Amino acid sequence: MDTVSNIEYKHWISELKNKVRLSQLKAAIVVNSALIEFYWELGGVISEKLKKASWGDKILEQASKDLSSEFPEMKGFSVSNLKVCKLFYNYFQLSSQAVNQIESILPNISSQAENQNVDFGELIVKKVVSKIPWGHIKLIITKIKDVNHALYYIQKTQENNWSREVLALQIKSNLIQRTGAAITNFKNTLPNTFSDLAQQTLKDPYVFDFLTLTEGYKERDVENQLVSNIRKFLLELGKGFAFVGQQYHIEIADNDYYIDLLFYHIKLKCYVVIELKNTSFIPEYAGKLNFYLSAVDTLLKEDNDQPTIGILLCREKNNIEAEFSLRGINKPIGISEFELTEILPDNLKSSLPTIEEIEQNIFLED
Repeated sequence: MDTVSNIEYKHWISELKNKVRLSQLKAAIVVNSALIEFYWELGGVISEKLKKASWGDKILEQASKDLSSEFPEMKGFSVSNLKVCKLFYNYFQLSSQAVNQIESILPNISSQAENQNVDFGELIVKKVVSKIPWGHIKLIITKIKDVNHALYYIQKTQENNWSREVLALQIKSNLIQRTGAAITNFKNTLPNTFSDLAQQTLKDPYVFDFLTLTEGYKERDVENQLVSNIRKFLLELGKGFAFVGQQYHIEIADNDYYIDLLFYHIKLKCYVVIELKNTSFIPEYAGKLNFYLSAVDTLLKEDNDQPTIGILLCREKNNIEAEFSLRGINKPIGISEFELTEILPDNLKSSLPTIEEIEQNIFLED
């Protein structure tokens, strides 16, 4: 192509090669953060040059060949990755409004950028984004438009050490919108510093799409499968939950009672009672859960434990009704919905027409 022979391009690709050589001199290039910072710089060089030279993205095919030929031992110079590097750079070229919003997530980040005389986006990349692998970053910037949401998933990935597959599931299930969304009475029943942390621990809805249940399942069926899939269940509950027992037995006044699921939250330092209801929420459920919380506080809670928290999981709820039900209850309770995927029973599957039968019927009608 004519552009390739252009003197300006040759000068630019020479500078780009020099930048790659300089990056190789850094011992930290093998470290993830150095690689991410390099991709950021690479994306910046590409983005700025394409704006000024008006070459268009097709020139990246030639750049990919030249860089791969010059540095065959290095990966990351495919056309697709160069495009992602460009997207990566532009993704964190933030407006003043975005910067103001990010301040709530990363306090004093603007003043740090000014003091260090660096671009705000560059500081975000170095301080936060570079802490997770490149594959995770590509997934986030291609799936999420809102930078604040992206930073949320970046921080959660770092905190929980998520694999790329787990991160993809959390994005797909819209974790950021579900976190802290449960109806609770925590503000009235827990100390201020503790109530906010507890609120953010709960979700609404909980997504149990890893369960395989046929029509007509009961609460105990859901409970049994949650325990059978305890690792996935704990992942959905969130970091800090430790499983204590299923149908946990307590005795009060010579009567036997059984808690559906009992956990201990290591970070909150409290027991968590989970009651499952495979129906719509009714106010009586909150009263029964309140009873269990009183029992756990009396029988199990140690002096250094925080108050026991209850989570009531129902198939659906009316938020106003749920809020009214928690008024006057002195134990901390959260009410959430749960979602799962039902599979068709075998007898129903066999009664459905096959694709071939549907096609035959269409042709007959024609």
